Amino acid sequence: MDTYRTIRTLAEGNYSEKRSKFLAFAMPVRSVEEVKQLVAEYQKKYYDARHVCYAYMLGAERKDFRANDNGEPSGTAGKPILGQINSHELTDILVVVVRYFGGVKLGTSGLIVAYRLAAAEAIAAAEIVEKTVDEDVLFRFEYPYMNDVMRIVKEENPQIVEQNFDNDCTMTLRIRKDSMPRLKARLEKVTSLSFE
Repeated sequence: MDTYRTIRTLAEGNYSEKRSKFLAFAMPVRSVEEVKQLVAEYQKKYYDARHVCYAYMLGAERKDFRANDNGEPSGTAGKPILGQINSHELTDILVVVVRYFGGVKLGTSGLIVAYRLAAAEAIAAAEIVEKTVDEDVLFRFEYPYMNDVMRIVKEENPQIVEQNFDNDCTMTLRIRKDSMPRLKARLEKVTSLSFE
């Protein structure tokens, strides 16, 4: 698989149950550091809320994830949020659900339903996009072989991430994972070219 599903931009949803309000925010993320920073921002912004729960999924393989109940009974908040991420097969996503307590306890099953539905609302409001898993290749070659390299670049159509032309030229290309072997095989045939 060299594609994955994520969301384009921030999306919001909300859900109310027995005067408790659940504000949900789904957003695209790329790293655990970004997740931590965003969760801290939501905790600061909604400092007066009873709970700021969240779940995230990272990476095309969907192996890097976490669910956090933030003081709610174990498994009643983070897990149902993560369940919504999984049921939509999304990754590189963070869903934060902020709860304002309404004075009436919802019970374990009530909390699970509320967090699940709030997360579902935010994801439903999001634009889901399919992205490709891309890889980078960095290589060096002598200037006289520029035309050979540029012909391959034109025909294979990778994204040029970085290029530096001097006596020795360097270039970084980004291309869809399943196209990388063919691109590398063609580049290997260029005289003087070496991979970094």
